[in-house]
Amino acid sequence: MKTFFFQSFWIPSGSMHPTLVEGDRILVTKWRPDPLELRRGDVVVFKDPGGWLSGSETVEATGVRKVAQDVLQFVGLLPEDAGEHLVKRVIGLPGDEIVCESADSQVMVNGVYLDEDYLAEGSQPCGAEFTVTVPDDSLWVMGDNRDNSADSRYHMGLPGGGSIPLSSVVGTAFVTVWPIENWGGIGNPLVDSGQA
Repeated sequence: MKTFFFQSFWIPSGSMHPTLVEGDRILVTKWRPDPLELRRGDVVVFKDPGGWLSGSETVEATGVRKVAQDVLQFVGLLPEDAGEHLVKRVIGLPGDEIVCESADSQVMVNGVYLDEDYLAEGSQPCGAEFTVTVPDDSLWVMGDNRDNSADSRYHMGLPGGGSIPLSSVVGTAFVTVWPIENWGGIGNPLVDSGQA
């Protein structure tokens, strides 16, 4: 199941508030990006494309604990941690032009402003002024809690200009499974509103 269909992850930070909060366990379908295409607005889990997590430290398990952890993660009973993975929302697909006219302006994609009802209350949609074109086979990703998300905007000086390669995407988050009070589907409001 884990190899071809689903994988579980836990959320370690507040960069996706209010959609996902610290401690949430999510399931990710591996059917996007293949065989199904990714859509603008999808919440994706992806491997660090290089340099995004350089400032974070993780404590590695050792001995029996490491073996048990590896086995439980392999069979899907223990969520992968975020040691090498990140979760963000797809804002730009290959070839998209993304424009932010000012820190508090709406994000514009291909000349159309996005209606981002999922943003954390009080967040500046853009956070800075910039214009980028997403390279082929890449994505532009941003957190829902824009004022607390080190996303594509903060990695524009790295190879790829802040975009992430499609090959680094593990899959698309579709449901929060734990804790019970947060259980529910992770929809795509941009698809629902015809903006995807």
